[in-house]
Amino acid sequence: MSCDLEYFVVHSYFDGELSAIRAAEFKHHLADCSDCMDELAALSSVRGSLKYARLYEAAPASLRQKIRADLHSITPTTNRSLLLSWRGLAAAAGLFLVVLILWRVIPGVRKEEDYQAEFAAGIVDAHLRSLLPAQLTNVNSSDPQTVSTWFEGKVKFVFPVRNFADDGFALQGGRVDIVQGRMVAALVYRSRDQLFNVFIWHTGELDGSPRTGSRQGYQWIDWRKGKLEFCTVSAAAPSDLDRLQRLLTE
Repeated sequence: MSCDLEYFVVHSYFDGELSAIRAAEFKHHLADCSDCMDELAALSSVRGSLKYARLYEAAPASLRQKIRADLHSITPTTNRSLLLSWRGLAAAAGLFLVVLILWRVIPGVRKEEDYQAEFAAGIVDAHLRSLLPAQLTNVNSSDPQTVSTWFEGKVKFVFPVRNFADDGFALQGGRVDIVQGRMVAALVYRSRDQLFNVFIWHTGELDGSPRTGSRQGYQWIDWRKGKLEFCTVSAAAPSDLDRLQRLLTE
């Protein structure tokens, strides 16, 4: 598979292990990705082959006779005990079902909150990884053309690269990173003593207004424009992130 998504994302979708929002995002991704469509078709074919393959052995007749003999040996007292046990199990199953329904119905809003928390964790973790020694940039340059040329062939989308040094945000370079199983481009800016990661990836979603949040003392702003999604992260003040976000959208 050669698309930007990590391999496990396709399998998680196929097995129904993605959250509702992540699954919806993946469905949008499928509309433009023949690689993932082919992979899903292959997985479905394998599942169908296993389903209809005769991967079993017929039980011998002696087993049926033994089971019947054991059933005839059960006394009425045993029957009553079994009945009480089944009633207890049924009550427990009913209670579990009620709890499950409440858990699924009540958190209609929680799914969005869980996704926001998952999203924030992914981008902040990627930002923190970049602060480790020799992890900040793969291409170290303040020249937008140099950085843009380096990304060619490494990601399957085109995005603008600009240096805002005159506005207080100097381009440091860029790298390819992974956020929530997705391959993304990352541009790095510096303003005084603070570093800013700007993560960029392709999206099928419509343009959207900025969303903001914070995690572990780091601020982030996320927005969509022109089939691209941007997210800038930093430990700087929210006003500094706002300024960089406005420069990136001009």
